[in-house]
Amino acid sequence: MNTESPFESPQTALWRGPAGQAWVAAQAVLDSMFQAFAERLVQAALAAAARRVLDIGCGTGSSTLALAQALGPQSQCLGVDVSDPMLALAQARQAELGLQAASFIRADAQRHRFEPDHFDLLTSRFGVMFFDDPVQAFQNLRKAAKAGTGRLHLQAWRSMAENPFMSTAERAAARLLPQLPARQPGAPGQFAFADGGWVRAMLAQAGWVEVQVKPLDVDCEFAERDLTLYLSRLGPLGLWLQQQPDTLQRETIIRHVRGAFQPFVHGDTVRFKAACWQISARAPTAQEQ
Repeated sequence: MNTESPFESPQTALWRGPAGQAWVAAQAVLDSMFQAFAERLVQAALAAAARRVLDIGCGTGSSTLALAQALGPQSQCLGVDVSDPMLALAQARQAELGLQAASFIRADAQRHRFEPDHFDLLTSRFGVMFFDDPVQAFQNLRKAAKAGTGRLHLQAWRSMAENPFMSTAERAAARLLPQLPARQPGAPGQFAFADGGWVRAMLAQAGWVEVQVKPLDVDCEFAERDLTLYLSRLGPLGLWLQQQPDTLQRETIIRHVRGAFQPFVHGDTVRFKAACWQISARAPTAQEQ
């Protein structure tokens, strides 16, 4: 099911285009890399005895599908994303697994009219940092949660400084590519939720209660043979490389950047620590609003 919105932010355009296509290409690598995060979302859903779950920024569907498998056929696990290529893969994976409890819609979670007072749990694995107006987004999402009992359970990145692995490629390429766009602090994107105090205040302003923002450090790994795919498709450098017709220049840059990842390579495995936030909150009762 697709739902259209007359508004398309720059982030929406990006994820419906090259960023979404890159995540599809690297889906298996990313699922392996972030498996521990999906497992934590499942644990939270089981602990909450959730039956209706909304997975925000579901991407290629790994978290939504894991939730549906864990919660069983009587559950309803809805994944929402703006990216056509990522949702196409998510729906194909759902059909292959035959998981009737999982479903997907294309929609902007900031503006989509979800069924009100409906979800037991709203989850996200790195899917909430891209809203152009986070307060509006979480006000809208709060209305979709069951008043008084609906919970929020999110994972988001801390700062770029705390996640050197995530910026290795662009830092290594900076000398060769001075034109590479720099990340803008506070702008929608991977590290938009870096300031935990701001996240707390933003969710409180959006009407959520019992807001908690706790550090979450997770050891991640993937196969060393997939490192070139990772650095050449994802992040600012990956997006830039996808648009370059000069094959020789691309190969030169990839070879140079790959060397910068050596501190993270251990035999046939790439290992790094993901410095994130575990964010939780509760939808208020009518009296608490």
